[in-house]
Amino acid sequence: MAEKAREQYKGIHFDICYSSPLVRARETAEIFLKGTNVPIICDDRLKEMSFGIYEGCENVFSKPDLPIYTFFKNPAQYRGVEGGESFDELFARTGSFLKEIVEPDLAQGKDVLIVGHGAMNSSIICQVRALPLSRFWDAGIENCRLMLVK
Repeated sequence: MAEKAREQYKGIHFDICYSSPLVRARETAEIFLKGTNVPIICDDRLKEMSFGIYEGCENVFSKPDLPIYTFFKNPAQYRGVEGGESFDELFARTGSFLKEIVEPDLAQGKDVLIVGHGAMNSSIICQVRALPLSRFWDAGIENCRLMLVK
């Protein structure tokens, strides 16, 4: 998918790429930017949200009694799980990334690419667009698709 995206978006300019350090995101960034001189900088604040004791849980959409079901179906009602992050924690870390890294780059006129994960990406979009938590999943982010966020 990253190779197909590289071909599809080859005419789009980026000055810098920030990526989650997790393997799948970092490799996606490397494949997408292959043949360019765009630097890829990993930042821990772009890791996926932690789901604690539910990390790796399968078939959550068929288990309405799980808190993770609520996370996906009704995010405004999600209260976090043991060992996992809350929305407040997720928004704090991605918000600091936006304020400390992205906003200064944009102020300098740079075109910024962020490569990450579903919930992390949605948290950034919600903050940039000032969306309430009830609309957390509204952006409908697809894998290896560019999305202009402003």
